[in-house]
Amino acid sequence: MTRLLLGAVLLGHLAVTLQVLVTLAPPAQVRFDSVDYKNILRWTPSTNSTSLQYYVQWKIYGEPQWLDVDGCQGTQRLQCDLSGVTSEPREWYYARVQASSLPSSKSAWALSPRFSPRWDTKISPPVLRLNVTEQGIVVRVKPPKLHFRKMHSSLQYKIYLIHTSGEEEVFEMNCCSQKLALNKLNHKAKYCLQAQTVIPQQAKSSARGSARCVSTL
Repeated sequence: MTRLLLGAVLLGHLAVTLQVLVTLAPPAQVRFDSVDYKNILRWTPSTNSTSLQYYVQWKIYGEPQWLDVDGCQGTQRLQCDLSGVTSEPREWYYARVQASSLPSSKSAWALSPRFSPRWDTKISPPVLRLNVTEQGIVVRVKPPKLHFRKMHSSLQYKIYLIHTSGEEEVFEMNCCSQKLALNKLNHKAKYCLQAQTVIPQQAKSSARGSARCVSTL
């Protein structure tokens, strides 16, 4: 009887040990990836399993309560769009992700770094539209997305005019101006143009966009 009881105790300890060993590891590399205020939370699975489900929560820095993200409860995706709940650019946010494997195994929560839409979002360069006329080149800039434009009504653009010699001229446009006319250019000459988005209040700017090249008439 003693041996049976000892065996049962050992089996119990073994079961507990095995339960600890199979506990899910939390997701890794939880981080925000934000471009033009589209705030996407991404993470990396801790195992190669494709059957894991993930639960995402968020909160404002300094607030005690974590809130569920609608649409990201029990998801199998490795990302979650938090743009709707992290839309205030002056706030700081946290998010966290938990992995789950049916029927009941759950990982610890994995926390993101603190995130600020205002300071951490990357800015995209604008898209150039060019029209060659007898007078020169007419430059139009495709406006940014509506929510981005609302947050920065004083956006500016820098337009770089690149001569065949490599010399550059820089012109400025206010956000959503209709057009910029570049006159007094050489006839039958090739010019390349690039554009850059600038947020003066934050001393922040995008990279230059791809070069667009045209030849004058």
